[in-house]
Amino acid sequence: MLTGLTLAELPEISIYGNKFFYPNGSQFLMKGIAYQADTANITTGQTIIDPLADVDVCKRDIPYLEELGTNVIRVYAVNTTLDHDECMSLLDEAGIYVIADLSEPGVSVDRSNPSWNIELFERYKAVVDQLSGYSNVLGYFAGNEVTNDNTNTDASAFVKAAVRDTKAYIKSAGYREIPVGYSSNDDADTRVQIANYFLCGDEDEKSDFYGINMYEWCGSSSFKESGYSDRTDEFKNLSVPIFFSEYGCNEVTPRKFEEVPTIYGEDMTDIWSGGIVYMYFEETNNYGLVTIKNDKVSTLSDFNNLKSQIDDLTMVTYKSSEYTPTSVELSCPTQDSNWKANTQIPPTPDQDTCDCMSKSLSCVVSEDVDESDYEELFDYVCGQIACDGVTGNGTTGQYGSYSFCSAKEKLSFILNLYYVENDKSKSACLFDGSASINSDATTESGCKSILSAAGTDGLGTISASSKTSTARSSRSNSGDSTATNASASESASSSNEAVILLPFKKQSLAEMTITGLLMLCFVAGMGLVVF
Repeated sequence: MLTGLTLAELPEISIYGNKFFYPNGSQFLMKGIAYQADTANITTGQTIIDPLADVDVCKRDIPYLEELGTNVIRVYAVNTTLDHDECMSLLDEAGIYVIADLSEPGVSVDRSNPSWNIELFERYKAVVDQLSGYSNVLGYFAGNEVTNDNTNTDASAFVKAAVRDTKAYIKSAGYREIPVGYSSNDDADTRVQIANYFLCGDEDEKSDFYGINMYEWCGSSSFKESGYSDRTDEFKNLSVPIFFSEYGCNEVTPRKFEEVPTIYGEDMTDIWSGGIVYMYFEETNNYGLVTIKNDKVSTLSDFNNLKSQIDDLTMVTYKSSEYTPTSVELSCPTQDSNWKANTQIPPTPDQDTCDCMSKSLSCVVSEDVDESDYEELFDYVCGQIACDGVTGNGTTGQYGSYSFCSAKEKLSFILNLYYVENDKSKSACLFDGSASINSDATTESGCKSILSAAGTDGLGTISASSKTSTARSSRSNSGDSTATNASASESASSSNEAVILLPFKKQSLAEMTITGLLMLCFVAGMGLVVF
């Protein structure tokens, strides 16, 4: 990546008010193309076709992007293990900037079960590390259509945390100030609330720009008939750049792109900063501008129609010296039937916190348990005790101290909590071998303040001052989940210890019940009393 620092030549684009500007004060309007082949075509087991890593493909496609007057491409996922120097240099020479999504297929905020965790944050940081040395990186998307209707607005709290932490990481790593934003869909019930949500509150949590995937103009229409006029009025008070992060309705084909003069004309450029056409490659969804066969490019009617519109385009732009930003402080949306996301967002994922917690546990999930079996254990244990220390709720704004840890770490925490709440009974850490006693449980001196702040149940708030470097470890002898000693717990059992009947990982609930009855009969036959 370091070589990328010397390759870039394009001037860095900056944000001033609700507009992008070149260093010379000229306004920058996006004339963009979404540029990434569908991963569904992959037959090699890869999850990403990285459009910035294949030099031959870049050389093949860039001339066509230039034909369309492209100055931005949007890429939806990059492979952080590959080299991007040559493609980024070729794009730079062609005058093309890149706006990159930070997630990848399978590693993103899931709207149906949202979380902001260490795996996600590591992925986001890896993309930032990979691309931030190039001056033609325009910005990053922390999410794309994560909330897409009023049934999953709580997920936006987790994406907003991703915006906050990515911005902070860029700053702490010493990179230039690359903006981080969000790309939304155009849902009628939530489009205003979601924009306000990502742009309200503390500066370190706000999106630096805002994109909308806009497909309202279909066929022949107009500024007013299409809905563009209404959208412009709705978003006129946004204090950051807003643009179409995707556009190009294909309900009428071939697409004529008659909206292009309006997007770059006097009705819109005071509020909007251009847009990104969806998309370069023809796929089964029929949004492509070109087809690729035997590594050869063939342009489609959509390509030619877009080119005609771009060639005839006269853009209305502003000079920074003649522009005075107006700052309107947006209020965060009120929680109601259409909007559930709380303004309290998840904590920053921190591996040291998870490590401290994991090392302190006396009862942990066994190493040979498949991750696919974790859910059954979670369901059982969380039916017996409160598991709030490892969960997060974007509606209530309550997040456990360990909600960002890995599934294995979180499962071990609740197994240990169950073990402690059952007086460290040996049978409370069995689960037919799915759990086991950790005889090496420790509380390292640097972890004491973290574990104390988190509390036994993991519901405390861990402040920055609590996070000190882990020093030499010390054996723990206290009786809570933050500092347990396996040897002490084992010696604590007595002759009248209660037998804890637990699920077996390969048994159904019916089988568990039968097993429990058999155990009771066996114990009764031995002449022991079961309490």
